[in-house]
Amino acid sequence: MEQESNFDALHEHYSFGADAGQEPLRVDKFLMNRIENATRNKIQQAATAGYIHVNDQAVKSNYRVKAGDVVRVFLAHPPHEDLLVPEDMPLDIVFEDDSLLVVNKAAGIVVHPGHGNYTGTLINGLIYHFDQLPKNSNNRPGLVHRIDKDTSGLLVVAKTDKAMAHLAQQFHNKTSERQYLALVWGDVADEKGMVDGHLGRDPKNRLLMTVFPDGDQGKVAITHYEVVERFGYVTLIKCVLETGRTHQIRAHMKHIGHTLFNDARYGGDKILKGTTFTKYKQFVDNSFKQLPRQALHAQTLGFVHPETKKKMSFEAPLPDDFSGAIEKWRNYAQHQHLGNS
Repeated sequence: MEQESNFDALHEHYSFGADAGQEPLRVDKFLMNRIENATRNKIQQAATAGYIHVNDQAVKSNYRVKAGDVVRVFLAHPPHEDLLVPEDMPLDIVFEDDSLLVVNKAAGIVVHPGHGNYTGTLINGLIYHFDQLPKNSNNRPGLVHRIDKDTSGLLVVAKTDKAMAHLAQQFHNKTSERQYLALVWGDVADEKGMVDGHLGRDPKNRLLMTVFPDGDQGKVAITHYEVVERFGYVTLIKCVLETGRTHQIRAHMKHIGHTLFNDARYGGDKILKGTTFTKYKQFVDNSFKQLPRQALHAQTLGFVHPETKKKMSFEAPLPDDFSGAIEKWRNYAQHQHLGNS
């Protein structure tokens, strides 16, 4: 009875329905594929404490999830939307007025709180510096759009309800402009191209997005790309988004065989193109150390101001880790006969 009374004070954090095609899989592995930043140890501890339920019954970590099962995770603290704590952190503000601000986010900063990242996020910093930011449809203050933790670059933040509604409509209608720089594996064949492929959660690993070329699953996603500079085994490209899906550039570029350089989640942290020479392996390893994240930067951002109705455009220079990696590859390409390696 004591466990039941303690359980009454818990809060549901996650609920997952196993797909019809789900093969039997241990519940700890099932949850690791679905909860970002979760460790197997934490999941096993939750199971030991009776906090993981399948079909409303507490299960141990070795329970095998089957098709049709409903897996729910309960924790002692409320979901993260109720835990927003203002934190004094520096913000690189590119532009600000009474309606909005444009922030240049550093790589490594999570945009909004979530599992394993309840503090130190951009939102924690925003609510410290700005009072009463409007909330979006997900109850997140100021956020009109987001970029991944290890992607650097520009975000627009709404300061009023009118700005939130106006900017959100622009992103929904695809009238905002976003251009990214990406360093990808391989020598991209065409100078320009487009990837048009529905994106949805990977059935085997819910932390990944995958392309459904037949369009039978996922959501419409369109990425335009253009070659900026070639370095033989990697290529610097710029990408313009028509849609803004989760991991869109990362998943689209992997789909066409050009995974982002050092994108660990999508397999870009391995040597995907190049020689077997030891010196080359050392060079790539040094490049990974120079740029210890996926090579993606939200370089430009354009939108119509919600009050003045004027077109605004902003550009963020490449951060040092990214520009340093490009310089390494540029020097390598200039000093190697790549075709003969």
